[in-house]
Amino acid sequence: MPLMLRRAAALLLGTLYLPLVMAAEAQPTHEFFLDNGLKVIVREDHRAPIVVSQLWYKVGSSYESPGQTGLSHALEHMMFKGSRKLGPGEASRILRELGAEENAFTSDDYTAYYQVLARDRLAVAFELEADRLASLKLPPEEFEREIEVIMEERRLRTDDKPSALAFERFEAMAYPASGYHIPTIGWMADLKRMTIEDLRTWYERWYAPNNATLVVVGDVTVDEVRTLAERYFGPIEKQDVPNAKRPLELDEPGERRLRLHVQTQVPSLIMAFNTPSLATSEEPSQIHALRLISALLDGGYSARLPQQLERGEELVTSASAWYNAYARGDTLFVLSAAPNMQKGRTLEEVEAGLWKQLEQLKQTAPSTEELERVRAQVIAGLVYERDSITQQATTIGQLETVGLSWRLMDEELSALEAVTPEDIQEAARTYFTRSRLSVAHVLPEESSDE
Repeated sequence: MPLMLRRAAALLLGTLYLPLVMAAEAQPTHEFFLDNGLKVIVREDHRAPIVVSQLWYKVGSSYESPGQTGLSHALEHMMFKGSRKLGPGEASRILRELGAEENAFTSDDYTAYYQVLARDRLAVAFELEADRLASLKLPPEEFEREIEVIMEERRLRTDDKPSALAFERFEAMAYPASGYHIPTIGWMADLKRMTIEDLRTWYERWYAPNNATLVVVGDVTVDEVRTLAERYFGPIEKQDVPNAKRPLELDEPGERRLRLHVQTQVPSLIMAFNTPSLATSEEPSQIHALRLISALLDGGYSARLPQQLERGEELVTSASAWYNAYARGDTLFVLSAAPNMQKGRTLEEVEAGLWKQLEQLKQTAPSTEELERVRAQVIAGLVYERDSITQQATTIGQLETVGLSWRLMDEELSALEAVTPEDIQEAARTYFTRSRLSVAHVLPEESSDE
């Protein structure tokens, strides 16, 4: 199907057939706990004989402290380096031979491990995952090699990548009170002084069945999963886990500014506003309004930023907006843009142009037609995204691990549908204020003779 027809179909699906979409999304989903506190969520999807298994731990970089950064990510690497039953890399070899896909990821709020494999091989994934939860080896010689890999990863992905380095520095300023100012990979100084004992302590503190959620989506039944989960994870004992408080920010930290010179040819601007997430807000409707504002500003060719600032005023060569409603703590609404250098536009003009867009939202609610178009686009995107069993599992795991409920996955379409133009205007007035603002001007490095 051509791209334009797919987009048209998506809009039609989002506007005319929303009730059918919502019904289709409500797949059979079950949850239960093992005696050791492990939460298990099973979502049935019988379209193909495939299953995805994900184990989510409630620990990430926002749980870390100054001088002890990068532990969650480093431990993720070490989880593949051997356990009681298997040596380094052997679990991955077994999965490869079964034709399975596996990987892991770490964020501010969680660390997760997953396998995608044939439904009749689910027991293998459970056995391997339970083994490293119960008896990770952490060989010192493997750590010495792996920490060098992690430091090189930091150099390649952050230190030697101007845009990533700039955003890392920006976040350190934009989150003055919470652990979100810590980069997930950790600061280089902390990586250099990290020890295997640090990782062992981190593993023993957070890797417990009662601090984890097992998510299984695919061609399975809840009884099958319960039997396998009790067999492989049931014998692991629960343990005391620290009480991790949500990363909360100052409501109005005050305007903050950063001027940063990096190895780039083109200057750029980053703006962000401190906002709640669904996990921290007392007004969920405002959070869903912020989600739609993000799409209204930066939701494709007809969105306001590309239409007005890029093609209309020729002020920028690119502009974007994004917002993460599913954080464990307070979060950011972020905008970024690059000035149109061929037209002689400056960062100061770009900043004024972005503010003008935000003021328009505050002064005039969007039309019903514009909001419906944006809403349909967002809902259609969610529906198509969740056609994947991996994405279904990831959404469930993320919601549960940040302290929300997997049920929001099936309820959020109606929540987005309920947002009114007045909700959009009220959210803009509440959150797009100078007292919540961080700004970074990212500039080319100054020459040495200046």
